[in-house]
Amino acid sequence: MLQYASLIGFLRTILIILLIWYGIKLVSRIFAPVLMRYVAKKAEKKFGGQFNQYHQPKEDKKKEGEISIDKMPNEKSSSNKNVGEYVDYEEID
Repeated sequence: MLQYASLIGFLRTILIILLIWYGIKLVSRIFAPVLMRYVAKKAEKKFGGQFNQYHQPKEDKKKEGEISIDKMPNEKSSSNKNVGEYVDYEEID
């Protein structure tokens, strides 16, 4: 048996779609700020933990006023003097 759509059924479907649409908008206006605060706190904890992990001041066991001098690395061993020949050039217009 073949059924045809009635005008009442069509209007009821449109009304249900509109009610669902406005219901979602209402619920999102209520819960979106709460959700955003939750996500922001989680991101702050994650990024703050990574930042503090690398940028915490190291606690030295030295007394106040004590001086220590660290040796500089030897420049001869780190640089390579034999890198090639320098060629001077001129730009041609």
